[in-house]
Amino acid sequence: MRLAGPLRIVALVVSVGLTWIVVSILLGGPGSGFPRIQQLFTSPESSVTAAPRARKYKCGLPQPCPEEHLAFRVVSGAANVIGPKICLEDKMLMSSVKDNVGRGLNIALVNGPLPPDTGVSGELIEARAFDMWAGDVNDLLKFIRPLHEGTLVFVASYDDPATKMNEETRKLFSELGSRNAKELAFRDSWVFVGAKGVQNKSPFEQHVKNSKHTNKYEGWPEALEMEGCIPRRSTAS
Repeated sequence: MRLAGPLRIVALVVSVGLTWIVVSILLGGPGSGFPRIQQLFTSPESSVTAAPRARKYKCGLPQPCPEEHLAFRVVSGAANVIGPKICLEDKMLMSSVKDNVGRGLNIALVNGPLPPDTGVSGELIEARAFDMWAGDVNDLLKFIRPLHEGTLVFVASYDDPATKMNEETRKLFSELGSRNAKELAFRDSWVFVGAKGVQNKSPFEQHVKNSKHTNKYEGWPEALEMEGCIPRRSTAS
């Protein structure tokens, strides 16, 4: 019975000593803060350095355009659900967010990209959507007939781009540099960048036919996305 008191004291000393050792280990020693405690709550995945994100340039292009070029991206609508987008020099000209797109053909007219000393740098003239299912094709014709030489024309389809198209409409788009306007049909997907007065066919055009055998969506083909760099033209051309 006389040993009970000393034994309790020894047990208390040992308990305090062990507690101090454990706390010292967890705290990582004097002046080191809480690194070891943090390590206990840090997953191996979070300690791995994240890979750097790929840099994006104007309009989300993966590479910058050369000097004297304008960066653009044109995206057609997806079925009749997601609206199209037209971006030029990092400015969104048409999109669902801007609330200026609609079923049919979405068209943005832009001043031709002349050299900087001319004061013309690809500014938006006008952007409109034309319903090619239930609208009046004459509205479209009035829009694209009086274009000035060098005017850039950006086109993105949404739902149905062609039901109301007539021969004159197809001819005008062909004169703007389109290869596919003559064969555009019901619910095709189409993106195109042309210009008034071009001598050759535009290199900026994509077209996918509406076909039940290849459609990505029920009743519609896949959406198209096109990007690139438009060179400035000289004042002599």
